[in-house]
Amino acid sequence: MGDYIMVGCDMSDRSLVLEAGRNSEEAEKRSFANSPEGRRKMLQFLVERSRECAAAQIVFAYEAGPHGFGLYDELTAAGIRTHVLAPSLLPQSVKGRKDKTDAKDALRILEVLRGHLLAGNRLPTVWVPDPITRDDREIVRSRLDVDRKTRRVHAQIRMLLKRISVGKPDGLGKGWTNGFRAWLRGLAKSPSPMGSGARIALTSLLRQLEMHEEEIKALDQAVANLAVEERYRAQVERLDAESGVGVLTAMVFLTEMGNLNRFSNRRQVAAYLGIVASKYLTGNAQNRYGRITRQGSSRVRALLCQAAWRRVKADPTERARYERIVAGKPYRAKRAIVACMRHLAIRLWHRARNANEETPPPVPQRGRRQFALPAQPRKYERRSPAHVSVEERRRAV
Repeated sequence: MGDYIMVGCDMSDRSLVLEAGRNSEEAEKRSFANSPEGRRKMLQFLVERSRECAAAQIVFAYEAGPHGFGLYDELTAAGIRTHVLAPSLLPQSVKGRKDKTDAKDALRILEVLRGHLLAGNRLPTVWVPDPITRDDREIVRSRLDVDRKTRRVHAQIRMLLKRISVGKPDGLGKGWTNGFRAWLRGLAKSPSPMGSGARIALTSLLRQLEMHEEEIKALDQAVANLAVEERYRAQVERLDAESGVGVLTAMVFLTEMGNLNRFSNRRQVAAYLGIVASKYLTGNAQNRYGRITRQGSSRVRALLCQAAWRRVKADPTERARYERIVAGKPYRAKRAIVACMRHLAIRLWHRARNANEETPPPVPQRGRRQFALPAQPRKYERRSPAHVSVEERRRAV
């Protein structure tokens, strides 16, 4: 067993509350301001404690939260081993939820860290993306955020028209057509049938809508520029070839998933995205499955849902899969679309992970006969088109 100085930290906007202790010794509480000067003093305190303990290794842990990974970067650059923990996976009693303080939260993190280092317990850490991935996420997330604001303004305009009992004339089509927009602009200038207050409100909403749509155009261009960069180009081309998937969906998937090689199988991908069934299997209860867990990125799930519906409408194979699960029972519609989402997510994972693979040259071996995989799969094999290109590049000896 090594010699450690273990630190559990509860971070808030203004303070960093630490519980630090050497191995199993009693912890010491310290507080620092959550500012550049406060963090510098915290690092100085940790280095001094390490010197007092004959250069014991410092291991630092804190919960992931809205502050990002700036503290992780600073501590790692200073040579301190740092773990960022998942708050949803940390054990907590019912009593602990009703008796919560910063010091107790820091102590709870310290106890989990001690259990990992001294007893080998599992540490519920989160994957920390590299700074480039974090920066790329800001562009894609901004694009999704503006789209969400645009849909909110659409709803506000519809509710305004409903409140003042003004209906859309016939012949303007469905959705936000050019004719419908022209009618709204004319309605905002006409004294009848709207009052002055409603006209001012509608004019304001139309200005907001125009502003958001201009932002969407600018951010679409930024996402397109990001997609053609070297680190994304091959993967985006592979994902964009999928039915129902465009550049924006591909970029959201790649930036939110991060390093795709950290998933070893399709079950981990589905569990990470929260599109697996929750379960309660204990004792004699062995068939209790519930709704999907909804863990992970809601942004990816939302776009997977949209892409899955487009595939069901346009792709006969996907439509057959959807109808097979529904089987004439409408209450299975949600279950069917979730299955299509899971299938699509796994296909995208395989395609993106293998996008940069090159075809390995055959290696001849003396005294052994070379066998190649058949060009066409056998009837009993069920292979997805996403896997065909990878498997056909392999050679069995």
